[in-house]
Amino acid sequence: MRSKEFPSAPLERIAREASGKRISKGATKTLRQLVLDKAEIKAREIVDITRHAGRKTVMKEDVEFASRRNPPI
Repeated sequence: MRSKEFPSAPLERIAREASGKRISKGATKTLRQLVLDKAEIKAREIVDITRHAGRKTVMKEDVEFASRRNPPI
């Protein structure tokens, strides 16, 4: 996955609002990579659920099922 596909600014805002403190660029970069890694793992799980259901198209229900199946990121 190319790194320019997912901007760091929204994550920086979320982290700043959650902590009420300043966030370094290194911390933002690491958080961004963590989120991308977790999203890739969850996306693979969702595709597996879809295949198990005998479909090629990922449905909203697949995403919801995967989110209930494991604790949040």
